[in-house]
Amino acid sequence: MHSVAWWPTLVVVVVATFTDLRSRRVPNWLVLPFMAAGPIVSIVVEGGHGLWESFLGWGFAALIFGFLNWLGGMGMGDVKLMAAIGAWIGPNQLFIAMIMTFLAGGLMALVWSVSKGFAGELFGNTGALLGSWKSGIKPHKELNLDNPSARKMPYVPAIAIGVFLSFFAAVK
Repeated sequence: MHSVAWWPTLVVVVVATFTDLRSRRVPNWLVLPFMAAGPIVSIVVEGGHGLWESFLGWGFAALIFGFLNWLGGMGMGDVKLMAAIGAWIGPNQLFIAMIMTFLAGGLMALVWSVSKGFAGELFGNTGALLGSWKSGIKPHKELNLDNPSARKMPYVPAIAIGVFLSFFAAVK
């Protein structure tokens, strides 16, 4: 499946990266057809097992990234993109892609904050966010995407890097 998923996934994440950098949006016209095609291609290539793997990848991504969206740390376009990617690459490779994505996103946030002079704020906000979860994990009232004064970084470039790297470290 990885060889079949390589080119379509690469094209989608490259286009999504450019649209996210330009407009801070991931368009449905790009993601939804890609999401629908994942299970179809999986059935053609691997039969019923491929369909199951496609749904597991979709569900795993929707669960993890949906939770991050609920916390206010990620937009729905990112959630839909990762779910669509999961439908193409399945849960095993998706797990690797998520780890690589989170590492890339953290490094990008660190470089961005240092280059713009607000690294101290980044670390302070991270501490405040984690500290606010003492009474249970819930969205922070100020540190989320709904706050117009919050600093926001496009996340699709991190997703693209993580997914790209996962093709070279994929577990069968």
